[in-house]
Amino acid sequence: MSKYVTEFIGTFFLVLTICMTVLGGTPMAPLAIGASLMVMVYMGGHVSGAHYNPAVSLALLMRGRMKASDFVPYVVAQVLGSIAGAWIAFRIMHASFAPEPAAGTPALTALAVEFLFTFALALVVLNVATSKRTQGNSYYGLAIGFTVMFAAFAGGSVSGGAFNPAVGTGPTLVHALIGHGSLAHWWIYLVGPFLGGAAAASVFEMQESVE
Repeated sequence: MSKYVTEFIGTFFLVLTICMTVLGGTPMAPLAIGASLMVMVYMGGHVSGAHYNPAVSLALLMRGRMKASDFVPYVVAQVLGSIAGAWIAFRIMHASFAPEPAAGTPALTALAVEFLFTFALALVVLNVATSKRTQGNSYYGLAIGFTVMFAAFAGGSVSGGAFNPAVGTGPTLVHALIGHGSLAHWWIYLVGPFLGGAAAASVFEMQESVE
């Protein structure tokens, strides 16, 4: 149970930070978002592995780095944490939002951006947190947090910058239920990240096979 509680808490604070920085118009928001993920990874890495992202969990599952019986509970905990984070942000900020592509951005372009940067994130997680060659390192949280930071800086203004099905789900559902927002773009933040996580698992297998 401690693993699932940890996944809930880590995802909660990640999404709370995203929502509050976006709604508050915080300068350098990607830096705050990357830092929040970094500290939550260090908080929970030794307990749950600190996935906080269903696409990362999928990549780890595909590479045998997590039990199959843990996958669904992890995803449920992550999604519930995201919903809770988005709802608390609404209560604090009195506003809600959902990630969406920039105006005029084709859906396939946004999908490609979500795929690419989730691929990068999952590949970094696999290499710094699961590879025997980097076992015991102290930089894994920094690497993961900085990956999300550069992804948000580079791709956020194009795709909406979720790179995480849980991040795409919680704020979208809260915005739809409370702010009368749309679910039209939700699929982008499910399909793109899950494909990116799966692709990263395949590339990691190739990397690990190199002597």
